[in-house]
Amino acid sequence: MTNSQTSAPRNPPAPEKQSLAYAARREAFRKLHESGCFVIPNPWDAGTARYLRHLGFKALATTSGGFAFSRGLPDADWVASCDMVLNHIAEIVAAVDLPINADFQSGYAPEPEGVAANVRRCVETGVAGLSIEDATGRRDEPLYELPFAVERIRAARAAIDASDANVLLTARAECYLVGHPKPLPEAIRRLQAYAEAGADVLYAPGPRMPDEIQSIVTSVNPKPVNVLMSSNTGLKIADLAAMGVRRVSVGSALARAAWTGFIRAAKNIADEGSMEGFDGSISYADLDGFFQNDWMERSS
Repeated sequence: MTNSQTSAPRNPPAPEKQSLAYAARREAFRKLHESGCFVIPNPWDAGTARYLRHLGFKALATTSGGFAFSRGLPDADWVASCDMVLNHIAEIVAAVDLPINADFQSGYAPEPEGVAANVRRCVETGVAGLSIEDATGRRDEPLYELPFAVERIRAARAAIDASDANVLLTARAECYLVGHPKPLPEAIRRLQAYAEAGADVLYAPGPRMPDEIQSIVTSVNPKPVNVLMSSNTGLKIADLAAMGVRRVSVGSALARAAWTGFIRAAKNIADEGSMEGFDGSISYADLDGFFQNDWMERSS
């Protein structure tokens, strides 16, 4: 493509205008949690964020897994630095005019003071929400003891409140993902404590059975609950809405779906010298056409 076919990058908006835009996104995000059920899919770069916006989703969430895989890293907050993740979050925030929820893992610090400092930095990216997990990353003690985990949530809450930003705090209980022997009652116990500590949204990724999901929703009512749908369990959005689920995310599932197509096609070439893996792919013209039209819309 020649230079005459490209547009020069636009100047960033003035700080005052940008602050107003962030405030509007945050207010819209909060309203989404007041009633009904909505899907908050997880892009892993600017392009996927733009396409999800095109499909009409009202808000998006980052995915630590999708981002890590795109950088050739495992999904662990001790591998990707806080600076790296904050730059990625800022990129997604800048890519779309939608509310963004940040998958902020365990806050990239063990101590409450460190969590608070990093949450302040995350708020500065323009996010409308962020989540904090209670997983330690250690095999010998995979979850923070509940009193300490509550301190971490309180620290995150205080940091958000001190920023004077209308950012939603999601508290995550990782009981299912770390293999807790009694994940449902422990997740409920933790989520109830996190709600009292100031979390706006509660999230226990992992349950797949309707009765477990319903139990979590009922136990923290009227606080909104996020449910992770990272595989096809047979449940549809309407089923989750009927249970009172407020928000549905997909984690790394969209990224893994893309990786599945890539791996299948690459293996066909490497193992069989075949191009069959390209069958059914979107055409170059269609994908490039979308981004041309999208760019023109942004540049007008």
